[in-house]
Amino acid sequence: MTTDVPHTWIKDIQEGDTVQGLYAVREKRLASTRRGDAFLTVLLADRTGDVEAKVWDGAEEISSRFKTGDILHIRGNATSYRGRIQLTLSGLETVADKVDSALFLESSAETSGVMVMRLRELMLEIRNPNLKALIEKFFLDAQFMHLFERAPAAKNFHHNYLGGLLEHTLSVCGIIRQVADHYPHLDRDLLLAGGFLHDIGKVKELSWDLQIDYTGEGRLVGHLVQGTLMMEEKLRSMKTFPQDLAARLKHLILSHHGEYEFGSPKRPKFLEAFVLHLADDLDAKVNGLGRLFERDGREGAWTDYSRLFERYFLKSNTFPMEEACIPDEEDEGEQGKLF
Repeated sequence: MTTDVPHTWIKDIQEGDTVQGLYAVREKRLASTRRGDAFLTVLLADRTGDVEAKVWDGAEEISSRFKTGDILHIRGNATSYRGRIQLTLSGLETVADKVDSALFLESSAETSGVMVMRLRELMLEIRNPNLKALIEKFFLDAQFMHLFERAPAAKNFHHNYLGGLLEHTLSVCGIIRQVADHYPHLDRDLLLAGGFLHDIGKVKELSWDLQIDYTGEGRLVGHLVQGTLMMEEKLRSMKTFPQDLAARLKHLILSHHGEYEFGSPKRPKFLEAFVLHLADDLDAKVNGLGRLFERDGREGAWTDYSRLFERYFLKSNTFPMEEACIPDEEDEGEQGKLF
């Protein structure tokens, strides 16, 4: 079949719309009603968001036609269920032709060239010659920079779009510069270098084609260890690089997630490591929560319940008193126990 078909962007779908287009399958679940009838739930996505879709007739046979990660051409109708848009599918075909990844992967609002230029300007503020030389080795590595400019920063929560890693790195370095201005006793050069290096391993941890996912190496090793190994590779040709400075840089990378339960093999053990962790965490949460608010499909001033944060969020500047105590039909404490 041809992939040149009309496409309804997920963010534009309204209750009552007839929907068609090409969508990526993020999840699929085959289940049964209380009467024992099979039905299929599919999470469909394009670059503007995702939407849940249902197949009620012939669910088992239709489920056998495709798998998670496939591209589907679908037709269906939009309804509202518990304040969220949901599709009921009337037609579904798998797409074998090559499709434009721009349908499915969002890109940073900033151009990569502008962000690289701004990041280089920040790195030029580093005065320590050893740190300056190390960072320059990464800028001169064409293969690394090609990946670094395109990579997302995460699969799901924050900066999960093309160019997201570069955008996040630039933002973290900007935060670090302001913090170092406020606390002049901090090692500004070490912090800026750590800001640049902290997530470089994500160019190997993540893949991005029609969807963002983890590579095999990424699942087995992870970007904190991968980033440390990438830095060590550059340091091999820098025979006079101070060992104590190298150890501090390694610690910055390995500890920037802050706590063991967040995948950090080390917890921060000096001031600059704490600052990097907090700057990274701040930028990730501000970006991720902002995108959660933008894409929330629930009517009213409150977002849908966030499993990640175990709470509702107020997304409006006005405070609706009638919704103040119970954003949904269920109490928040009881809702939290479900997840």
